[in-house]
Amino acid sequence: MKDQAKIIVALLAGAAVGAAVALLLAPSSGSELRGDIAEYVDDVIGSARDKAEATANNLREYGTNAINRSKSKFRSAVNDLSDYKDGVVDTVRSKANHVADAGREVVENAKSRVKGNANDLNDNIQDA
Repeated sequence: MKDQAKIIVALLAGAAVGAAVALLLAPSSGSELRGDIAEYVDDVIGSARDKAEATANNLREYGTNAINRSKSKFRSAVNDLSDYKDGVVDTVRSKANHVADAGREVVENAKSRVKGNANDLNDNIQDA
């Protein structure tokens, strides 16, 4: 973009110098020549202003589009991360429930064995 702007400025400057030289070498009166130069310079300035405005508008539009694309990608990444988090939470819950169930089973088995041993001990004490 910068190279194109430099080329445009160089072309405009070269055209302005060429036109000024042509006008200076043309057989015209001083006041006509000054009027022609002023008119040409006004045209060149107007053309440069129009091109600068168009370039500024293009840059503004490009910036807006880039921001919108970035926002869209960011939202997509956030949604993907949220979905991943939900999957991890579900997996952890499932495993925690499985471990809790296994722990309950172990506790119930231990209670049953303690109860059985206590009954056996009670029976041995009564038989003695």
